[in-house]
Amino acid sequence: MFQLHGAAADGAVVFRKKFTRSQFLRYMEAHRGCTLAMEACPGAHYWARELEKAGHVVKLISPQYVTPYVKRQKNDAADADAIAEAATRPQMRFVEPKTAQQQARAVVFRIRQKAVAQRIELVNSLRSHLYEFGYIAPVGLQHLPKLIQVLEDESNGLPVAARIACCSRMQQIKSLGAQISALDEQISEVSKKGHRAKRLQTMPGVGPITAMAIEAFAPPVETFRRGRDVAAWLGLVPQQNSSGGRARLGRVSKAGQHDIRRLLVIGAMTAIVGASRGGISEETWLGKLMSHKPRILVATALANKMARQIWAMLTKDENYRAPALAEA
Repeated sequence: MFQLHGAAADGAVVFRKKFTRSQFLRYMEAHRGCTLAMEACPGAHYWARELEKAGHVVKLISPQYVTPYVKRQKNDAADADAIAEAATRPQMRFVEPKTAQQQARAVVFRIRQKAVAQRIELVNSLRSHLYEFGYIAPVGLQHLPKLIQVLEDESNGLPVAARIACCSRMQQIKSLGAQISALDEQISEVSKKGHRAKRLQTMPGVGPITAMAIEAFAPPVETFRRGRDVAAWLGLVPQQNSSGGRARLGRVSKAGQHDIRRLLVIGAMTAIVGASRGGISEETWLGKLMSHKPRILVATALANKMARQIWAMLTKDENYRAPALAEA
């Protein structure tokens, strides 16, 4: 069901209607062009594209910004009223509707992410099952051959029933590995064709998966006024609890798009490890941080810097030029 709340420019209620899916689309196609606000929920981006084709201006609002405007009871009519009220606020933040191509990239990314998580779960379960019979392997996918060797050795005394069950689990792990490899090839091919993806990969620590995640989940860079806004949107800035003119900064907020944030931190850690092999001068910004800060904190700070640099690269339409170890 679709609950509509029509409001005039002054906020006066014009109509309240409820439609089924097909009725809603027919009604909006027959209705003259207007500004339409919706919560950014599953399916909202599809409906935004369909309604824009019908001549409407669509604004998507994050549910957390709608909640403060809900009056007492929670129902569809109250939610629609709250969305209309929130959309009229002059400083309200809206979500940029995604294109079908962006959503397609997001689907590929999510399916790969789920396959990786399932493979880790299966490997850990196989390790725990074999541990029951005294066969121990360290944590990590790189130690999977040790488990395979145990299953292939029929003279080690492993019960037949357990061997058959564990071999079945191993086949699932291999199947997921093949799926992940195929998705990696698909992501690599897409990243080679995309202009922005190729530009992003000129930055150390940004690979095809990170480039695809940025293209799939990040709004257009033009919506951000400066690079720091991108870092804040990703949750790579300290959380504030300031009052009375006194600034109190806490831990990293971790608010915003968690996939891009996680990949940037991993990429930053990789860049730090690569730079450490060649030696990091203590006179550089990175060297000064590493001399007295934990590595994960340095990686988070570098991820913040990478987010700002990505904004500069995309807004100026330039490849990565600054040295990895910039002077302070």
